[in-house]
Amino acid sequence: MRLEIGEKIKALRLASELTQSELAARARLTKGFISQVERDQTSISLDSLLDILDALGVTITEFFGKTGQSRIVFSPKDRITMTEKGVEKFEILVPGSTNNIMDPILIGLAPGEELPADSPHAGEEFGYVLSGVLTLIVGKKVFKLPPRHCFYYEADQSHQFVNRGKVGTNFLWVTAPPQM
Repeated sequence: MRLEIGEKIKALRLASELTQSELAARARLTKGFISQVERDQTSISLDSLLDILDALGVTITEFFGKTGQSRIVFSPKDRITMTEKGVEKFEILVPGSTNNIMDPILIGLAPGEELPADSPHAGEEFGYVLSGVLTLIVGKKVFKLPPRHCFYYEADQSHQFVNRGKVGTNFLWVTAPPQM
């Protein structure tokens, strides 16, 4: 029986609504390598396979067809850092969360940093400010949230996160459904 590893990886990636580039960034691999793996044009090391599966939120046992309990606890080493977001910190807290109902992300904005404005979309968003002051813009309304304050809104208007302060801002951001 021949294992179709590339085909299974591609199916999981598409089910997660990820591009090859997004999966590559999350797995810390190149887009070209992901492409070759999906087409079964290269062999894959166990380490690379585990990196891809972690990024997809799938255990090796689940990948090879055996059922088991879903993972419950995630440590800081499990986080996926997204450097292309252009901010001090953008960490996906639960690998493979695009397969879930919600996607928790830890954001760190240096003074003057901002995430690009999100266009209106279906879903809801929640956040909790850990440190600093977060400026939240929803539609034409501007909110300043100090530590221990939270926000919750339907994402049917444009929205943006900005740090207009003189110190870093850190906050937990949860989107439902995942938007990445």
